[in-house]
Amino acid sequence: MTSQAPLAAPARGNTLPALLIAGLAAFLLGLAVMAAIFRFSDWGAPAPAPAQPQPVAPATAALPTSTDVATLAAREQALAARLDALDARLRATDSDARTAGSYAGRAEAMMLISAARRAIERGQALGFVGPELRARFGAAEPQAVATVLRAAGEPVTLEDLRFALDQIAPRLSTAAPGGGWLDAVRRELGSLVIIRKESAPSPHPRERLQRARRLLAQGHVEASLAEINRLPGAQGAESWMAAASRYVETRRALDTLEAAAIQGRAAPGEAAPTA
Repeated sequence: MTSQAPLAAPARGNTLPALLIAGLAAFLLGLAVMAAIFRFSDWGAPAPAPAQPQPVAPATAALPTSTDVATLAAREQALAARLDALDARLRATDSDARTAGSYAGRAEAMMLISAARRAIERGQALGFVGPELRARFGAAEPQAVATVLRAAGEPVTLEDLRFALDQIAPRLSTAAPGGGWLDAVRRELGSLVIIRKESAPSPHPRERLQRARRLLAQGHVEASLAEINRLPGAQGAESWMAAASRYVETRRALDTLEAAAIQGRAAPGEAAPTA
């Protein structure tokens, strides 16, 4: 055993409060640091809403940077030329349609006149052709229409004229009875001596009658009528000459209506009623 006394143990009562104070200070410092971090950082900020896709505007064709006033004027002229060409085509189409309609109307009028001509030549009634003639040509050629309609009421055919001429031919070469003896002597002397050109037709009654028959057979009613009118017995053929005159007038009226149809002077026909 030594003579020295043992060392005294360190006092613990003084260090514990210091440790507590130091721990509390560190804790408070940590809280302050955490508060500062939460305040000045985005840790606590809510997550941003997802961005909605914005509609994309259609891209507009931008004029090239080199486009100038001269280019725009050239484009305007080209567009105007196209519009003019289109307008010309439309006018041409409208003109063609009008022309086609006019030709169709003329063709219908010609067919109507042909039907009337055939009916009269056969001595038949006109039927519905009569009112159509009046409706289409009554304003343009009223006299010709009246002549045709009147002829249809009293038809005279070429065959009727030939038959009637054969019936009256025997008395056409001689004058009608009742004339004086002086007229008879003059006619007799005139038939004995005849002076004419070589190329001129013979004025002898028999030859004149033959020419009249031949012309009538060929359909030349007007020339045949002129020959009959020069015969000595023409006074006894008044009925035949009147019928031949009506025949000639009717054909002239039909020719007049035909010319009016060709010239487009006929009124348009009424449209057929729709069911």
